[in-house]
Amino acid sequence: MRKILVCLPGNEILQNNISKILNIPIGDVDFHIFPDEETCIRLLFDCHNAEIIIIGSLDKPNKKMLPLILLAQTCRDLGAKKIGLVTPYLAYMRQDKRFQEGQGVSAGYFAKLISPFFDWLLCVSPHLHRIKNLNEIYTIPTFVLQATVEIANWIKLNVHHPLLIGPDSESEQWVESISKLANSPCFVLEKTRHGDKDVSIQMPDFKQWNSATPIIVDDIISSGQTLLTLAKQLVQAHFPPPICIGVHGLFAENAYAQLQLLGCEVITTNSIPHPSNKIDLSKLIATQLKSIQVD
Repeated sequence: MRKILVCLPGNEILQNNISKILNIPIGDVDFHIFPDEETCIRLLFDCHNAEIIIIGSLDKPNKKMLPLILLAQTCRDLGAKKIGLVTPYLAYMRQDKRFQEGQGVSAGYFAKLISPFFDWLLCVSPHLHRIKNLNEIYTIPTFVLQATVEIANWIKLNVHHPLLIGPDSESEQWVESISKLANSPCFVLEKTRHGDKDVSIQMPDFKQWNSATPIIVDDIISSGQTLLTLAKQLVQAHFPPPICIGVHGLFAENAYAQLQLLGCEVITTNSIPHPSNKIDLSKLIATQLKSIQVD
């Protein structure tokens, strides 16, 4: 079955890289926005009997979800045999339980919304915490990749004497794996969240590591408050401003500017297009795409 790559607007670089690696053609799509902000999808290629691979990271998901579903349904309506979704950043994984009375468990609701429109889903480093496996909530085959090797390789090539620091227990799974691959020491700290922009972090005595370059590693940089709080504590402990590495750079409000003002070097993968992208996921994703066989 022939394969064709298409993407949501803004994901063209990743689409083009994967197309070159796998020699899969790209299908052009016209996303027309009417004055009332309704979207009309027009395929500028023939998708009949093809497997369509849609590439689209789901940062800002409320804005992207309807065009994504309309694109998938248009492909299906025009004869596509299979439709897969490559979403390097998978949204709505944070709310994986009812934290307060009256709340919804949106991770599960979102999975039920996505699943009927696709035959499979591939993502990178999803924010799994209480949900241990995406197949607990998704009803289609899911493929989860980790960016640990790519991050470790960047550290080995660019940082002398690194000290890896995970800001909380949720970061432990990434930090320890990267530490082993990069052959560098690591610490995982304890964080208490008091609100969306209010966190406190308990930091041990790092004096013996003062000659090292601190690298804070987390899966998601959103408000940036966790990284900012820890970075300030490291500077107060006479470390240089740390390197902050995030798999997914959401950078809500002015998070990126605040980290830069503190003197931090901010590095992210290209799961979400951003000026901080220095770690390419194209080969990682392309390698997995070669082996996906879904009946």
